[in-house]
Amino acid sequence: MHLHPHRTATPDTHTDFLRRYARGMLRCVHSDQPSKALPIVRRVHAAAATGSRVTELYHARTTLQLKHMFRTLARELGYVSWDACKRDIDRRPPEVLDRFRFDLGAFNDHEHIWFADKPTAAAWQREHGGRMVVYGPQAVVMPA
Repeated sequence: MHLHPHRTATPDTHTDFLRRYARGMLRCVHSDQPSKALPIVRRVHAAAATGSRVTELYHARTTLQLKHMFRTLARELGYVSWDACKRDIDRRPPEVLDRFRFDLGAFNDHEHIWFADKPTAAAWQREHGGRMVVYGPQAVVMPA
């Protein structure tokens, strides 16, 4: 996801960070460039768990609003709604947002080793060390 570099500074709360991240998602999903819009459309589609097709959502993407981005982020974080997320997220450890920080390039100075799933990444991490970031069903480890 492409956000302005000055927007990647750590906000005061997790909620503030997620609000900025959601606005960046909305800018991307409204883009005329499929390489920016389609990854967000796929995430919104997965979070909505509807019977509609990704292609249908892509063609209707200009109708997507900030509330859809909030719902997507909440679901990706394991919450049923954005309201539930807002009530709890600021009490969670900072690492809960690493997946989103990774999107913004916060770990670009590290080597990244991708794994198909968290257990495989955790096994590699136990042997070699480093920091693991769960990214959807996949995981990435940045060696120490």
